[in-house]
Amino acid sequence: MWFGFLAFMIAMYVVLDGFDLGVGALHLLLTDEEREQSTAAIGPIWNGNEVWLIASGGVLFMIFPKVYAAAFSGLYFGLILVLWLLVGRGLGLELRHQVDNPLWRQACDAVFGLSSAALAFVFGVALGNVVRGVPLDADGYFHLPLFDILNTYAVLIGVFGVAVLATHGASFLAFRSGGELAGRARRWARALWWAEAALFVGLIAPTYSAREQMLTNLTDHPWRLVFPALALAALVALFTYQRRALWGRAFAASALFIVGLLTTAAVGLYPNLLPAREGHLHSLTIDNGIAGNTVLHTAVIWWPLALMLAGFYFLLAYRMLVLGSRAG
Repeated sequence: MWFGFLAFMIAMYVVLDGFDLGVGALHLLLTDEEREQSTAAIGPIWNGNEVWLIASGGVLFMIFPKVYAAAFSGLYFGLILVLWLLVGRGLGLELRHQVDNPLWRQACDAVFGLSSAALAFVFGVALGNVVRGVPLDADGYFHLPLFDILNTYAVLIGVFGVAVLATHGASFLAFRSGGELAGRARRWARALWWAEAALFVGLIAPTYSAREQMLTNLTDHPWRLVFPALALAALVALFTYQRRALWGRAFAASALFIVGLLTTAAVGLYPNLLPAREGHLHSLTIDNGIAGNTVLHTAVIWWPLALMLAGFYFLLAYRMLVLGSRAG
């Protein structure tokens, strides 16, 4: 159950914060007027979307403390980099209008755009390293130098992450904006679809090479094939809706594609949470990485209540956003 909770919250974060990361990744390609429109589109909700990242970390810390300790110590440089990028992204967006100077706005735009694209890349690299496995020792710890973290497979997953979230962001702008910005976003979304489709297919063989168990877990349990089927169906639906100019549905299909990718990774790794690299025998799983029964019994009461409260808040916030845009 807690494995499912964790996967759900990570998927919520990537879907919700993913489109404003994608908007940010495209930010420097826009004109100044279009940047105003794009930041206005994500302005009311971008900060709230990051709640799901904190919630995911909270579940990892509370329910799987050994995994939290191993991952955050072994990938410490990446964690600090993520924190700096989150801070830079927030400062770039929030301080953009604090000084009426073109140079100031350009600097804030650069920080916001580069931080957004870099975050998408770093998250992809982190996922690539989890799939590939890490050199866990008998005590459940590991250390990866920077250039070992940036291995070929992880970098490919990072590039794929940028392509997927940029497509997600372009689909959002195509749906939520108007005028020249909407037209430009639609052209980008169509072009980026080919990049994410090519990488989606092209990464099958490297993933099998990096962790054969990922694919055998799916074929040995045929019901799990529903998740890659969801990703493939969503990718086809995204292409179809783009061609029919149904951008609201295209954005929904992009969200489902992300959900399909992440759930495929989750069921492919299950029951591993932090798998050991080939040749290492000390993977952290839902069995040896879990907290004690007292924590689990307490959390199973309080955590769903917090999740329902967060869900209610998001429904209210997005409902106000939709009603506000209609009123405008």
